[in-house]
Amino acid sequence: MWSVGAATTLGPADVSLVNVRDVLLNHLTGAGIPVRVSDDAIVWQERLPRALVAAACGAGLGLCGVVLQSLLRNPLADPFVLGVSSGASTGAVVVGVLGVGGGALGLSGGAFVGALAAFGVVLLLSRLAHGGTAVVVLAGVASTQLFSAATSLVVFAAADSDEARGVMFWLLGSLEGMRWDDVVLTGTVVAVGTAACLVAARSLDALAFGDDLAASLGVRVARVRGSLMVMTALLTAALVSVAGAVGFVGLVLPHAARMLVGRSHLRVVPVTAVLGAVFLVWVDAVSRVAFAPTPLPVGVGTALVGVPVFMVLLVRRRRLA
Repeated sequence: MWSVGAATTLGPADVSLVNVRDVLLNHLTGAGIPVRVSDDAIVWQERLPRALVAAACGAGLGLCGVVLQSLLRNPLADPFVLGVSSGASTGAVVVGVLGVGGGALGLSGGAFVGALAAFGVVLLLSRLAHGGTAVVVLAGVASTQLFSAATSLVVFAAADSDEARGVMFWLLGSLEGMRWDDVVLTGTVVAVGTAACLVAARSLDALAFGDDLAASLGVRVARVRGSLMVMTALLTAALVSVAGAVGFVGLVLPHAARMLVGRSHLRVVPVTAVLGAVFLVWVDAVSRVAFAPTPLPVGVGTALVGVPVFMVLLVRRRRLA
């Protein structure tokens, strides 16, 4: 919460932590502390919802990375290995550029539908191929390429280039215009996802060592894997529909958490959620302050930070091996 409060103070207008505290007390407890109207609007309507959504998205994407790396036994797996991000991109572009279902769905709704469609393609391919985790990864790669090509085709054929550029900017990851309903949505899905991961923590520990060992320990492998994969896809779809495609959070943060607390998922899950929340809050804060007045898309910021950090983690991991 300290990171959220500190990030809320950053921006063109000077807002102190005391101002943030007073605004929170006024809205949450009706304290009636004198606060300038402009400060109240900046904190309560703009910066605080944005910081809270960033925290929720960072925590949720980190959790998805933990689950996928365990289920697929692939240290490079992240929330977008299932093609969910590419599907969300296609859905957003179809709504935003072509106007298909725009009145009923909106950009975020289109992204959510596209994400679920991409996950459906992965499930269908995996079932037709009758394969295991390796086939799921390959199906995710195929789905990613398919929906990426569809997105490029729609943007290329778009008549309104300004609209296409706006959608593509959002797809790079954007936390502009976050409101309290976005906070409620992201906070709820991340809370449910965290609870599900903690309940399945011991099963994830077993699955990380292979299906046979997990089954010998009493884990219902097919049921646990299927339910967690669906949960991961739904969580990623919900977060991407709000914040766009934000990469590297689910790839890097689980490794950092394991280096700090070991491999037990009872510890890795909450630590990854906290690290992901703090990471994305500060990446977003720096991205919008350092590149003002036009903020850097948060997805670009996570890539600029995440790639070097992941390189360092790889080097340290090799030295400790």
